[in-house]
Amino acid sequence: MKENGEKIAMLTAYDASFSRLFSEAGVDIQLVGDTLGMVVMGYETTVPVAVEDIVHHTRCVIRGNQRSFIITDLPFMAYSNIDQAMENSKKLLQAGAQMVKLEGGRWTEDTVFALQQRGVGVCCHIGLTPQSVHSLGGYKVQGREAAAASELLETAKCLEQAGAKLLVLECVPHSLGAKITEQLSIPTIGIGAGPNCDGQVLVTYDMLGISTHPPLTFVRDFMEGCTGGIIEAVAQYVAAVKNGSFPNLKESFA
Repeated sequence: MKENGEKIAMLTAYDASFSRLFSEAGVDIQLVGDTLGMVVMGYETTVPVAVEDIVHHTRCVIRGNQRSFIITDLPFMAYSNIDQAMENSKKLLQAGAQMVKLEGGRWTEDTVFALQQRGVGVCCHIGLTPQSVHSLGGYKVQGREAAAASELLETAKCLEQAGAKLLVLECVPHSLGAKITEQLSIPTIGIGAGPNCDGQVLVTYDMLGISTHPPLTFVRDFMEGCTGGIIEAVAQYVAAVKNGSFPNLKESFA
């Protein structure tokens, strides 16, 4: 899809019913995200989510899925060393995931390499990494200063070289999202990273306007003005990602 210039539409999924709906609406990738800790389980962050929680929800999503590619998060401290990453990735793949996602910079290179060498596809996640929200000092845009932007670009290249097959960029300036996307051969998926990434992802509860937290800059409420309910809202999201109208620059960071 990246080679053909076709945008990739991705949404988070946590259960069989939404998974089936997403499949029918043409969502390319469903992410069983550790965001379930916040939007499903009611925690303030994703940190309390356990591997067992993710395994359970992966199995639920797999039962409803028809055509989407399924990626599942390795939760907080589930990949602090290579052996642990191997064991927990095995659990997620046995539950039905086709790829695992992990957060972090260059310190994850050895883990990414070891996983892909053993046949585990890896999606990396850089920029704002919610599992590290406390050490980052909160939910803040990353890479605005020149040195930080350069470091994120080099990190992205290193992770690709280590064997990552996909890269999520969260909350970075749109110009940096474009630059990283241009310089990588693997697809980039943006969430608050501007319109020039190869694809976009949103937390489903956000794009349906039912999250309890205040509206985020990079989120569009696709239920607003929608007369056809959730099915139409998801279809509109997919169409907006595909035609490049989501996100716009007002939904991005400078």
